[in-house]
Amino acid sequence: MKQVESVELPGTACGTTRALRIVTWRGGAGPRAYLQAALHADEVPPLLVAHHLERELDALDAQQAILGEVVLVPFANPLGLDQFIGGSHLGRFDLDSGANFNRGYPQLAAALAARLDGRLDADLHANGALLRDELAALLHETQPRATLRALQHALYARAIGCDLVLDLHCDFEAELHLYLPAAHWPTAADLAAALDARVVLLTDDSGGAAFDEACGNLYAELARRFPMHPLPRPLAATVELRGERDVDDALARQDAQGLLRFLAARGVLAADAPPPADGRTGETLATPLEAVDVVHAPATGVIVYERALGEVIGAGEAIGSIVVPGAAQRVPLRARSAGRLFARRGQRWARAGQMVAKIAGREPLPWRHSGALLYD
Repeated sequence: MKQVESVELPGTACGTTRALRIVTWRGGAGPRAYLQAALHADEVPPLLVAHHLERELDALDAQQAILGEVVLVPFANPLGLDQFIGGSHLGRFDLDSGANFNRGYPQLAAALAARLDGRLDADLHANGALLRDELAALLHETQPRATLRALQHALYARAIGCDLVLDLHCDFEAELHLYLPAAHWPTAADLAAALDARVVLLTDDSGGAAFDEACGNLYAELARRFPMHPLPRPLAATVELRGERDVDDALARQDAQGLLRFLAARGVLAADAPPPADGRTGETLATPLEAVDVVHAPATGVIVYERALGEVIGAGEAIGSIVVPGAAQRVPLRARSAGRLFARRGQRWARAGQMVAKIAGREPLPWRHSGALLYD
């Protein structure tokens, strides 16, 4: 059964309103899945994938093929969707506060642990039900009034009780890749296989309380605090749907089918999604996020890439160069470590110090041990 909910957010100006559209399909007592698109609102590919997902889920619902529950937020950030300056869409940061829309999500483990202390037993199902009830009560007591916090609260409250949480994003130019908690690898290899992800980045804390980490880390922290009691361990992951210009129906339909294939494998759906297209085979590199070298521009100028996405780069090799206008100068863009070039900057103008590319190696790098691991 399909249900559509409109969640109105507090307005920032007189006479204006914004709302989240949340679509839920309920079938039986199977696992619960939550998917949201474009929390970074200028990342367009997830919006098209969500469009195809809704159509496919409607068809599955008509066939009574939904065994559990699927919650889909087709556009997770109506605030960012409305942010334009001089015709350019700026949907990654809140223009009012400067905050990244994918940072600063609730950290409720300590408060929830206080409510659970002395009340857990050896029954996983009962513990899970108690945890979710107390979490819902805690969230109900902490209703924020500011628009951005209200948006974050609404998204988090609907995701946190689910067994599977998938946050759909994209990079600038990239291969399809995933961010997963280390504890869920290799059990989550089925997600990588369903989407043909070539790179899986394993991290529990990339810095800043991102949405998927705030969802997954709550349960991980409770498991550490109550090691003698069985507790649920939902999977929360970020799916990076290639690059921001990879927007077409064929790709979006392919990715939607891959997500449905994963949900079927996890018992949420009774569906036979089409298998991956011929030729979509290859090794999946699963590696700690600390093993990813972030290449920064050594000078201000025009980026000229000389190596393609998916290529294996040697330590010290150039992936391209920066052409400095008016200086007849080309400054090499060199990898500090060996690995797979899986993401790079889309705009071809860079300022000195800006992130230009990401190269995934196999071993943690000595300069990648703390801080904002997505950028440093």
